[in-house]
Amino acid sequence: MSDELAFASALDLAARVHAHEVSPAELTALYLERIERLDPQVNAFVTVVDEPEAPRDGPFHGVPIPIKDLSETAGIRTTYSCKAFARNVPDFDASVVRKIRDAGFTIIGKTNTPEFGTIAMTESELNGDCRNPWDTTRTPGGSSGGAAAAVAAGLAPVAHGSDGGGSIRIPASCCGLFGIKPSRGRISPAPFVSGSLGLGTSGPITRTVRDAAALLDVMTGNEPGDFYVAPVPERSFLAEADEAPGRLRIAVTTEPPSPVPVDPTCAAAAHAAAELLTELGHDVVEATPPWQTDEMIAHFIRIWQVGPATAGVDDLSLLEPINRMLAEDARTTPSPQYAASVMQLQQIARRVAAFWSDVDVVVTPTLALPPVPVGWTWHDADGDPYRAFASQTLFTPFTPLVNVTGQPAMSVPLHWSDTGLPIGVQFIGRPFGEATLIRLAAQLEQARPWAGRRPPVS
Repeated sequence: MSDELAFASALDLAARVHAHEVSPAELTALYLERIERLDPQVNAFVTVVDEPEAPRDGPFHGVPIPIKDLSETAGIRTTYSCKAFARNVPDFDASVVRKIRDAGFTIIGKTNTPEFGTIAMTESELNGDCRNPWDTTRTPGGSSGGAAAAVAAGLAPVAHGSDGGGSIRIPASCCGLFGIKPSRGRISPAPFVSGSLGLGTSGPITRTVRDAAALLDVMTGNEPGDFYVAPVPERSFLAEADEAPGRLRIAVTTEPPSPVPVDPTCAAAAHAAAELLTELGHDVVEATPPWQTDEMIAHFIRIWQVGPATAGVDDLSLLEPINRMLAEDARTTPSPQYAASVMQLQQIARRVAAFWSDVDVVVTPTLALPPVPVGWTWHDADGDPYRAFASQTLFTPFTPLVNVTGQPAMSVPLHWSDTGLPIGVQFIGRPFGEATLIRLAAQLEQARPWAGRRPPVS
């Protein structure tokens, strides 16, 4: 079968299966052959399902998809990129995985992630370094780096990802893809809970906006016991992708929530997006939400460190240095101090979200740096996990606060550097405003198409 078919949209592949132009078995064989041939260059997959179960009937019957290795898959190894779970095979599906199966997708494997998804680069002692198909000396981002590398290289038509501090938007930016983080409560975390602030959520990483909208429709929905519940959408997100966004009020800023330098190439991507939005008839102004605060990162880390501390690993020597450091700090953090950080972040979120009373969308660079070299986290750390972890803010200052506010946000591949690296632009919507973002993204995609670009590893 033609390699070009590997870059068809998931919706197109589904239509071809339903029209009997191609079979689910043929699609699976196509992607498995490409994984065997190309994945050694990028290490996007940590587990490949050579003989997937027969797909269920559904709108995406027979379309292959990988699942990020932080989400449980019945009968398929789930390691969280942690040595303590190297042989872990769950006997249940996470809720979002079950919905993906019910939609007819064929699960062809699990994608690479840093240990517990803690950092913004997809590198771990257990599963190795994932590399960017646009430049294999560079990171694909994280923590959904394997998902993004797989889609960019044509090893899957779409991928499941998750985002607790930017982990969909970061790799989408690094790999020249479209990625959207849904609103808090849009997708159920069942059978687990989403934590005191509901920072994390599953979401799609795709080449096209319509594929992302359709996959978001599949993932959307709540289950009994969910602590956060988003309002039911007025119509499907796929239907929204076919609607015009209207004239929007859009604020553009290159000032990040954390006071760190922003690379000129990343700032230029946001400014170019502002020019395009003006050409498309939107009301564009330069304005920055009231989000700069010295305390925000400290409070965020105090919440973030709970993840590795509650991951079920009693022997902390089994954890990598950054997660071991975070878990040890969590064990010595008094509960009133943790509760105070939760309340402080909630107050920051309330103040920041109020900015959207006057605008529909805020545009920023997705990242403060182009895709950094593999191993960058530790380059200047002298082996100190505190310094290594602190470096993450230099790369990703724009994304974590949106997880605190719970707003939807997307990274759109509108820019490439002079050296050919993808540079994403972040669009932050109002609370529960995915429909506006999807409409706007579809307009941008039509004006500046990106899906036809191919990385060197493809």
